[in-house]
Amino acid sequence: MNIHEYQAKALLRSCGAPVSDGRLVTKAEGAKTAAGELDGPVWVVKAQIHAGGRGKGRFKEAGAGEKGGVRIANSVEEAAEEARKMLGRTLVTKQTGEAGKEVGRVYIEDGSSIARELYLALLVDRQSSRVSFVCSTEGGMDIEEVAEETPEKILSFSVDPVTGYQPYHGRRIAFQLGLEGQQIKQCVKLMGTLYGLFTEKDAEMVEINPLIVTEGGDLVCLDAKMGFDGNAMYRHPDIAQLRDESEEDPKELAASKYDLNYIALDGEIGCMVNGAGLAMATMDIIKLYGAEPANFLDVGGGATKEKVAEAFKIITSDPNVKGILVNIFGGIMRCDVIAEGVVAAVKEVGLEVPLVVRLEGTNVETGKEIINTSGLNVIAADDLKDGAEKIVKAVKG
Repeated sequence: MNIHEYQAKALLRSCGAPVSDGRLVTKAEGAKTAAGELDGPVWVVKAQIHAGGRGKGRFKEAGAGEKGGVRIANSVEEAAEEARKMLGRTLVTKQTGEAGKEVGRVYIEDGSSIARELYLALLVDRQSSRVSFVCSTEGGMDIEEVAEETPEKILSFSVDPVTGYQPYHGRRIAFQLGLEGQQIKQCVKLMGTLYGLFTEKDAEMVEINPLIVTEGGDLVCLDAKMGFDGNAMYRHPDIAQLRDESEEDPKELAASKYDLNYIALDGEIGCMVNGAGLAMATMDIIKLYGAEPANFLDVGGGATKEKVAEAFKIITSDPNVKGILVNIFGGIMRCDVIAEGVVAAVKEVGLEVPLVVRLEGTNVETGKEIINTSGLNVIAADDLKDGAEKIVKAVKG
């Protein structure tokens, strides 16, 4: 679960981390009042969307101005005008794709005098199952290029969960970033604060880009991006209430309400599979035969007829889907339950694209009988290879 920059900064502020003062604006008429509550003399106006690259982004609509989603203003009136230009318009960045995201919130904050821009992140290292620090002297909007072209400028190391964060971790980061004097002490304290926030709130990512050194020599978190483990939100109602459903894919949001593991992709073949491993294999073999999967969908081992029906509706709601492959190996999940769910969904929403069904395992004969006697126009498959070949052929003609 991701949150907005202004929410991440509120969390940082509550932990004692150094951030600039700012105000949230959701309506253009409130922008001038919000900006007037800040000291200035420079204001920064930031579009709030769940995507990076805002500074280099562009707005689709006329009237938004040519500048990106992060703008500098030199007066209260100018800050209010820039906020007005952003609200309600669609911002396109590298991470949003051409569809972009509509800006419903703008964050106005005090400008900072920047001497240096640094990069800092905390991530879950899947390989070591530990929390890792990542830092670089090359902070700012071009960090992706740094990772590609000069990876030696990036330091990454994990923290042993037995000892947890220790001051020497912070000093290691400070030396890598070229900090000196009081900045080293600030860095040690800040890294401990961020590590504590990360572990206590079940975060998956905390990114500070840039972490700046001001002209006065202090460290400030100038931008912040945070993501949290959605499966742990029952432990953190304060974090769960920060969720902005308008920033999420509607299909993924609908799937989450039925405890379905669904991720939208940009292909043309919808997939309904049980088990994450089999789902990945199904997506791979679709690509092997020359097509692209439209989604990852694992209905799980305890899915009901109603959940399967909802999953099928979500797949068919994607206008990019030109065909559907149902690939079920029944162990805990029974083939007859899958068949009943598919039949119920098709009868409710209709079926306008080819459907290939491969069933194997528990109650497979009953499942096949349900499909065969349903009156649906279904292409039967004997195994995964056969199913992939048939759906790709049906879609590509």
